[in-house]
Amino acid sequence: MPAIRVLKNADVYAPAPLGRRDLVLGGGKVLAIADLGTGERLASALVGKIGTTDVVVDVVDVIDVGGARVVPGLIDCHVHSTGGGGESGPEARVPPIVLSSLTTAGVTTCVGVLGTDSTTRTMRDLVGRTLGLRKEGINAWCYTGSYEVPVKTLTGSVRDDIVFVDSIVGVGELAISDHRSSQPTFEELCRIAADCHVAGMMSGKAGLVHFHLGDGRRGLTFINRALDETEIPARTFHPTHVNRQRWLFDDAMALARRGCVVDVTAFDPGEEGIAVEDCIERWLDEGLPAERLTVSSDGSGCLPVFDADGVLVEMDIGRPATVAAALRTLLQRGRALEVVLPFFTSNLSRLFRFHGAGVVAVGGNADLVVLGDDGAVVDVYAAGRTMVRAGVPTVLGPFEAASGRGSSP
Repeated sequence: MPAIRVLKNADVYAPAPLGRRDLVLGGGKVLAIADLGTGERLASALVGKIGTTDVVVDVVDVIDVGGARVVPGLIDCHVHSTGGGGESGPEARVPPIVLSSLTTAGVTTCVGVLGTDSTTRTMRDLVGRTLGLRKEGINAWCYTGSYEVPVKTLTGSVRDDIVFVDSIVGVGELAISDHRSSQPTFEELCRIAADCHVAGMMSGKAGLVHFHLGDGRRGLTFINRALDETEIPARTFHPTHVNRQRWLFDDAMALARRGCVVDVTAFDPGEEGIAVEDCIERWLDEGLPAERLTVSSDGSGCLPVFDADGVLVEMDIGRPATVAAALRTLLQRGRALEVVLPFFTSNLSRLFRFHGAGVVAVGGNADLVVLGDDGAVVDVYAAGRTMVRAGVPTVLGPFEAASGRGSSP
């Protein structure tokens, strides 16, 4: 990777539109957002001034993106880093996510979950895979716990996990209103949320509870009750999959009016749910606070269909590519990029306190996505390093490279 890189002639969305600019990247950061045509000169002036005592910058690489739109790397806050599934037997365990399935979707920051299974998969597995993704070149974080209460942690304490384990940002995905949940009580959920909130204060992290919502009719009742009966701030509660049922999304919009940020999943909603792009359009049309909606993929998670007895009858796998596809669909419908982009970027960085991610800013992460004319992901840079070129991954995870495989779910 060159020490200094210039993305020349970029139509920058930060997410706000900045117009045609030259982006100067170095040391994993955006060093300058320069006037068009001045980036190369500025980069040359920086030669020899950036680096360590051992390495001095003496290389400048210039890439002309030809006026293409350049946006922040996408943030996916719900990825099964170690794989999901297992709900119809051990053979149904989904493999761990691979690097290129994230990068080819434009995702440069992800948050990992365990999901249903904290028996054959553990917090040690999840933290280990999170650290592995970081070494492979992207920003990676995770939650402590799973569907289950009491929360299975790494250190034995929710507070200790968040405060002392760098990669852990909260508890998740904790299941409610689902036949697969451990049927937690209201008091148990409040205690977990309180621990997250205080741990977040102590550590400077998000301190969120990321709730899995099932199809149960109780829906968001416990969260609404917590807002009514406790002092826990609304930002602590972050329910996901709220577009799986139409009535649930209606309730989620009401919850957002109370101050919570809710998350919609980019999966096939079937007849009962609502597609992500339709959720966002309705959100905008009804004038709800734009910063209170986020999008995630459920990447490498199992997307099961159960019968009335709770027996699995059908299964699909979540894919990070569905997030980029939703953004592309919104653009093709005529929605302005600067209006819809925050649902995939800055809304998440603000909620999760991922400083420097989800935006294009001087001093921010050099995590950038070049979009094609049709809104598809073309090139991806993570910390200034080329991860995807012309839609093809240029960097693979170690086992992808060993097997000769490209991206997978």
